[in-house]
Amino acid sequence: MSLLVTNIGELFTNDPGLGIVHDVAVVVEDDRIAWIGPASTAPAADSVLDADGAAVLPGFVDSHAHLIFAGDRAAEFGARMAGAAYTGGGIRTTVAATRAASDDELRRNARRLVGEALRQGTTTIEIKSGYGLSVADEERSLRVAAEIVEETTFLGAHVVPAEYADRPGDYVDLVCGDMLAAASPYAKWVDVFCERGAFDADQARAILEAGAKRGLGLRLHANQLGPGPGVRLAVELGAASADHCTHLDGADVDALASSDTVATLLPGAEFSTRSRYPDARRLLDAGATVALATDCNPGSSYTSSMPFCIALAVREMRLTPSEAVAAATVGGATALRRADLGRVSIGARADLIVLDAPSHLHLAYRPGVPLIRAVLRNGVPH
Repeated sequence: MSLLVTNIGELFTNDPGLGIVHDVAVVVEDDRIAWIGPASTAPAADSVLDADGAAVLPGFVDSHAHLIFAGDRAAEFGARMAGAAYTGGGIRTTVAATRAASDDELRRNARRLVGEALRQGTTTIEIKSGYGLSVADEERSLRVAAEIVEETTFLGAHVVPAEYADRPGDYVDLVCGDMLAAASPYAKWVDVFCERGAFDADQARAILEAGAKRGLGLRLHANQLGPGPGVRLAVELGAASADHCTHLDGADVDALASSDTVATLLPGAEFSTRSRYPDARRLLDAGATVALATDCNPGSSYTSSMPFCIALAVREMRLTPSEAVAAATVGGATALRRADLGRVSIGARADLIVLDAPSHLHLAYRPGVPLIRAVLRNGVPH
């Protein structure tokens, strides 16, 4: 089946040969982009979607989200807004709620959030585990996630659970051994929270290397709460992404700029924790690849909105609107090492969003306004 998307006022392609083009049309064949050209010469198709002069973009690619959980931490958020500092310690609260929840409860909540994100233009979203922190609960978290999305990440090394508080080495051994063995059949990636109060560089290296031996790609939570070794460890090990990247020194920036590791920035976390924002401008100017993602989770960034993150990146992180949209689309695709996503080019997956606006500029110009008029995922309208 074919679909003609016509009367596109502005097409934001992320294709180096096209850039941003105007007064064009796109033909979708099944789940792929098959044709791009002037609307006046568009071929016939089985059905037509009239964009009526609006902007069309690639679907957003959210490469960092924690959607397998139960409960919420609204009270913790309220305390932060009253002046309490964010430490990451509330993760254990969510672990307790998640362990107590049924598979169906976890499944329903994750599907709700994926649907919420889709309505806001996110056509690809990664889901991490990390709120189970036992062999059985990490396995079922990833099993549920794999039912819902393509991109799943084992984050057994989120924090050390309470029962291992006095034996962190034993917990690392568990993560590298039985937990990884149980979870890896449902995971594409392995991730570690490399931070003070979580896992140090040696522990993170052991876990990532164990995941790599099982064929998982590497990701890393790095340099969120303060300076540390995470970014340079991610680059050394060839990780696809180093995520957060809030506290960087010159060597960190140089390491990212000289590597294929994407700096995935999560401005929703800084918004929700009243923390300093990453310097995206410095990273881009140095030549690093930057992605934007929501970090959707119940504690430090309970948003599924990529448009919100785009607006934050423009206002607080010194990106231009076009740079922020690119980071939220092709940047996220690069962080997932997916060449078929995040762009409108021949052969790419037909993930498109139609804005209720004439230009991509409106995503930052009109923050908080529901501007997603239509979404195509795999060529299918949603």
